[in-house]
Amino acid sequence: MSQNKTAPADVEETQVSKNRFHGLWALTHRDLKKWYQNPVVFILGIIQPVLWLALLGKAMNIGAIFSSASMPPMPQQLVATLTAQQQQLLSGWLGGLQSQIMTSTFNTGDYFSFMAMGMVAFVTVFTTAFTGMSVVWDRRLGFMNKVLSTPVARSTIVVSKVISAAIRSVFQAAIVTVIAYLLGLQLGANFTVFSVLGVFAIVFLIGIGLSSMFTAITLRTTRMETPQAIFNLVTLPLMFASSAYFPTNLMPSWLKAIADVNPISYTLDAVRRLMIFSNGYSGLVTDFVYVGAFAAVVTAICIVLSWRFLNK
Repeated sequence: MSQNKTAPADVEETQVSKNRFHGLWALTHRDLKKWYQNPVVFILGIIQPVLWLALLGKAMNIGAIFSSASMPPMPQQLVATLTAQQQQLLSGWLGGLQSQIMTSTFNTGDYFSFMAMGMVAFVTVFTTAFTGMSVVWDRRLGFMNKVLSTPVARSTIVVSKVISAAIRSVFQAAIVTVIAYLLGLQLGANFTVFSVLGVFAIVFLIGIGLSSMFTAITLRTTRMETPQAIFNLVTLPLMFASSAYFPTNLMPSWLKAIADVNPISYTLDAVRRLMIFSNGYSGLVTDFVYVGAFAAVVTAICIVLSWRFLNK
């Protein structure tokens, strides 16, 4: 008798992962790979804030305005009424006036250091703003349709872009800070090795919040002009209606009201307390809570919108 034929091997069924974060790392790595394998984009992203540091930061030597060299000479009638000792005391007081005014205004004696920390927000805003353009490009090139045809959740798609943008923000902010230090950044008494970790943490949080905001705005669009217009409209108020270049307490009341709710202001306050200020860490917890809450709320809104508007 002939032997029975061997039964065909069992075909393994493809198991679809039910993990809500399935595909997150693959999509995040894809966006990061497009970034670090394109050195031109990376270098251009660094050049702009460095130019602001080297040109505007050094050109705006605000401290020189309050130096004795820029002050008009005392009237001869006043000099004649002073003794030599009084003239010496007055000259000494005028000599220290620059440091007093700068410290009371910027909480540091060096405006370049104050502005250099503002460049940390500058590079974060510009890095995260391009997240919306990435969504549009994926739509136009057909990649978004392919991803939407897989079991990957829509929330995972947007979260991967948010995380990759936040990681890029931290990396580029670190490079800008190193360059600022080489150009003369003066570290404060609060600075320790752990301050660097704190700066990375707050930059990552604001990167999450801003990239979620820009992604949510561009979820439905397929035109490149839309994210570019939004970029031009949003970035300028975000930067100048904050403490990036000037203390908020000296702004006009209407502008101060905006700056006081701007998450960029809280981010920069934390960065400056960790890096250049010397008056302790008061308010640091408030800064982290506010920026963290902003990131959580905006990311949640972005995810909810992706469920409704992110489609083929």
